[in-house]
Amino acid sequence: MTEHMQDPLNHPEVQLANGRAYLASFIISMLLMTVGLWLAVTHITTPLGTVLMISFLAGVAVIIQGYFILHMDISHAQMWHTVAMVLFLPLFVVTIGLTAWMFHGLYQRTMIMPPAASSMAHMSPMSH
Repeated sequence: MTEHMQDPLNHPEVQLANGRAYLASFIISMLLMTVGLWLAVTHITTPLGTVLMISFLAGVAVIIQGYFILHMDISHAQMWHTVAMVLFLPLFVVTIGLTAWMFHGLYQRTMIMPPAASSMAHMSPMSH
């Protein structure tokens, strides 16, 4: 009978667990979310600029959490997790983009504009 009994603490993923990395990821993510909240509350940039900045901060937070918490890097032990993430990200972006496009189209087709608002939309701002 062969011995299969290995110490589970010697597994590479278990050895990667580190309380300091989790704490660093949490603190950095909280700082990024605080900056995003501050951008949204203060209206410093245009609405499109705010959305772009918050999207950038969210992307940075995902990368930081992937590195510190999920330990996604190019090491041999984590190679397939990294490949799975690289293949998943474009699908995720396309899914979110198509969902936003679909809801925008549905909004344009289903939201009825009041008559006063539609007549005001065609008037130039200087004619008031």
